[in-house]
Amino acid sequence: MPPRSPRQPPKGRWRALALSVLLHAGIVVAAVYGWFTWKHRPPPPTTLAIEATVVDERALKGTPPLTPPAPEEPKPEPVPVEDQGPPKPDPEVIERRKEEERQQEEKLEQEKKAAQELKEREEVERLEAEKQAAAKAATEKAAQEKALADKKALEKKRAEDAAAAKKAAEEKARLAAAAELRRSLEAEERGVAASHSEAANLWHAQIVARITRAWIRPPSAVAGVECTVTVNQVPGGEVTSVKVNNCSGGDAALRESVEAAVYRASPLPTPPPGVPFERVLELTFAPNE
Repeated sequence: MPPRSPRQPPKGRWRALALSVLLHAGIVVAAVYGWFTWKHRPPPPTTLAIEATVVDERALKGTPPLTPPAPEEPKPEPVPVEDQGPPKPDPEVIERRKEEERQQEEKLEQEKKAAQELKEREEVERLEAEKQAAAKAATEKAAQEKALADKKALEKKRAEDAAAAKKAAEEKARLAAAAELRRSLEAEERGVAASHSEAANLWHAQIVARITRAWIRPPSAVAGVECTVTVNQVPGGEVTSVKVNNCSGGDAALRESVEAAVYRASPLPTPPPGVPFERVLELTFAPNE
């Protein structure tokens, strides 16, 4: 709790004191006014004694007069009252006023005490509410931070899983490619081996012989002609393209005649069992051998 300030008279107590002073002043003024009025009141009128005789109307008419009444005794003059000053206040009234003032002060003090207790209670409640609000905010912040951390951890795990899956897929593809390359190399090695086998050589010789039979020698051809020819074929021996790479002992007419001979020899002989089919053939054409 904050330190209390030095004790000061309550505002209600000052009001009560002011009312008390005004009340006493009014009483004193009333007493002075009463004394002043009593002191300066006009003196009573002076009564003059007049002797008179009452004449009866019958006496005037010849009747015997009546006996006059005895004269009244003069009233005593009022004795002046000795000046006693303003009236003294009643002790019971003073005591009652003091008791009322005391009760008023007690009531003000109780109200002040109740107000102070209410203020302290409200301050305690405010601090408690702030404490609960701070605790709630801290709990919510911790929950948000935990949710954010969990989200980041989940995203990280997903990214790691995706990276691992990608890496595994790449490794699998690499292994598959390596296996395919190995199989291709093995097949190529087997093909090369088969293409250089005796049966393959015999097949190639059969193809060259068919081309030679289909060749029409041009007039410019000389003895000892030799050409290397690249032939593309499809299964079944159908020729799709021919390229005469170079020829010795000939000119363009020789090249054209060799190319025409290959097309006329199509379809070429198929490979014998055990010899792989070669889509591209590298042949040596030497008709004068």
